[in-house]
Amino acid sequence: MPETSRRGLLFGAAAVSTGALLTACTSNEPKSAQPAGNSQPAADDKPGKPVTIGFAGPQADHGWLNAINVNAKSRAEKYSEVTLEITEGSNDTAAQIGQVKTLINKKVDVLVILPADGKALTQVGLEAMKAGIPVVNLDRIFASPQAYRCWVGGDNYGMGLNAGHYIGEQLKDKANAKVVELAGIDNLELTKQRSQGFADALKNYSNIKLVARQAAEFTVESGQAKMAQLLQAQKQFDALWNHDDDQGVGALRAIQQAGRDEFIMVGGAGAKSAMDAIKADNSVIKATVLYPPTMAASAIDLARALGQSKGVSGLAEMEIPTSLTLYSAVVTKDNIDQYLPTGFN
Repeated sequence: MPETSRRGLLFGAAAVSTGALLTACTSNEPKSAQPAGNSQPAADDKPGKPVTIGFAGPQADHGWLNAINVNAKSRAEKYSEVTLEITEGSNDTAAQIGQVKTLINKKVDVLVILPADGKALTQVGLEAMKAGIPVVNLDRIFASPQAYRCWVGGDNYGMGLNAGHYIGEQLKDKANAKVVELAGIDNLELTKQRSQGFADALKNYSNIKLVARQAAEFTVESGQAKMAQLLQAQKQFDALWNHDDDQGVGALRAIQQAGRDEFIMVGGAGAKSAMDAIKADNSVIKATVLYPPTMAASAIDLARALGQSKGVSGLAEMEIPTSLTLYSAVVTKDNIDQYLPTGFN
């Protein structure tokens, strides 16, 4: 699962369309309106200098991670001048380090790395940067900012915050409202950040109390087992926040088996199964908070811009920023059609 502890420049549009990031920045503006002194061209969709991008990520053993690979590949295919050298994903840090070293030895122009373990892969990131290969660090962050040129990823704290505010607004007029939380893996920093954001949001609603919390493991099986425990312990509550839509599939099974429907459920990440349920509006799940895998497409866009020595449209600066944090939008039946194309299996 994605893990990051860094939040930088908000980049909400990426949840829907990463293409807007690197379109020409002055195509509809007169020359006189451009910032003085900024002669750096912005990347656009027109073919440019050939760029070879090396992509290394963990094993796609989760729906979100598989969607990361799909987004990276499809984005690279959009550009005729981009060659994508993609490794076979591995959760073994030594194996992934070896894969990155191979890409360095191939002298790729830019590297995009989603490390299985950010701390463990920091050294090889530093090695790439020292070799003159800019690194786009995707989501799970390296231990040193010297190991990457740009970081792009999701906002775990923001996920919890937005989930909490959505639930708070649904229950703000209900006296003594009760909420339960089905978290992810508790020893991961991302889980702590999601729970902290959720708790901070609920502080704004004096009528709402978090009455139970259970940690699962981001799998269908763990979601079903842990949700069954929550349902048995809590005979009545008003809302559930589930950190992850993969484990949410299991959670929904447990809910249906128990015949419970007195509460609303909010998911996390933006799986297609959750979005389909929201659109159908025939179950307890009413929303999901995005952790968009389109960040991989954004990473390819940024890597291409770096390889072509180009900037980002819409910014006065000549260089791409060092940090981009994607916004965790709340998807409901009111905006489902807008976000449904980003849902992953």
